[in-house]
Amino acid sequence: MDRLLIALDTALRTVSGGSHAARVCPRPASEPAALTDEQRELSGALMRVNHVGEVCAQALYSAQALGTRDEALRQQFEQAAREETDHLAWTEQRLQQLGARQSLLNPVWYAGAFALGLVAARAGDRASLGFLVETERQVERHLEGHLDRLPAQDTTSRAIVEQMRADEARHADDAQAAGATALPTPVRWAMRAAAKVMTTTAHRL
Repeated sequence: MDRLLIALDTALRTVSGGSHAARVCPRPASEPAALTDEQRELSGALMRVNHVGEVCAQALYSAQALGTRDEALRQQFEQAAREETDHLAWTEQRLQQLGARQSLLNPVWYAGAFALGLVAARAGDRASLGFLVETERQVERHLEGHLDRLPAQDTTSRAIVEQMRADEARHADDAQAAGATALPTPVRWAMRAAAKVMTTTAHRL
């Protein structure tokens, strides 16, 4: 019951925008340049997509922590979730600075990701870790693509995305070291297709 209440609290805080970072938000080495309206709009859309990714990460980790009976693994999921909470707060703050809104579909994204996390947990701890590895590797590649697309002048957003990418890579490495099993190729393809739908929709909505 306690874990269910924690999962519910996480869901409410994530969807309502009540998350707070434990780490200081990354900052560029020098004062950022002013952005044009077009650059600000592009950065806002990309950071909205990144924020949605962090909403989904909260849901996935919450569900996987809820579904495992391994206390050490639960602590690993919860520690990663705390770092993902930093990402969530950072991207939310950056959206506000850019004058951009969050996705209108955040409750839908959260519910879908939570369901996937429960399915992964039901498949067993090794499969759940494998799901985590594949998810984080896909997110890492996605963030690399955003670094290519973000305006060069938007050093503030780029500093945040670079730290997020480093954290996601470490989460994947940690899950691999904990005994993750590789997912079947069709499952990886399905995950990529679902991620494509999410990112394309969140870019606009």
